[in-house]
Amino acid sequence: DLRSPTAAAPRRRAVPTDPPARGGRRLTVTMLFLWVVAGLVLLAVELHTVAFYALFLAAGSFVAAILVIFVPDSPVWVQALLAAVASIVGMLALRPFASRAFLNRRDGVVSRGVHGGLVGQEALTLDAIGDEHHPGHVLLASERWLAVTDHPDPLGSDVAVGVIAVRGTTLLVRPLERSAPFAEGGVRRG
Repeated sequence: DLRSPTAAAPRRRAVPTDPPARGGRRLTVTMLFLWVVAGLVLLAVELHTVAFYALFLAAGSFVAAILVIFVPDSPVWVQALLAAVASIVGMLALRPFASRAFLNRRDGVVSRGVHGGLVGQEALTLDAIGDEHHPGHVLLASERWLAVTDHPDPLGSDVAVGVIAVRGTTLLVRPLERSAPFAEGGVRRG
């Protein structure tokens, strides 16, 4: 051995025991804030659309926020990947049950999506309805809607009609063969 027993042992460097730098903590708080805000915005979108897509995207955002709380130094790509996986799993596994349960409710009026759920619904004319140049109004889901018809003759008021298409905010309606009493503001639930 070339070292003499009297030679001083090399000094070890002190291992820092300080908490993480402020920049890391700031990024963690920022990411937590962004994931929570994204989740809240998506919940607001879901309340407006009731399609059960934004709900599961919001859940994915909240899962990523929980990851940030428990694993503060997790990379952003891991957070985003976890949010995406949680959203997709929720949409595939839970959305069909949630949609079915929502659409099978017995209280209130339910419409499938923004416009698609209006097609096939029954409404009641409030005034005369003609072609695009002579629109009228119908009562559908307790709301007054602008409506036109492709029927050769104009439709009078208090006529039961079915919605066959939606053009922007205007309903295309045709008279029904039978007239049934209207419940729940002009919508017959099947």
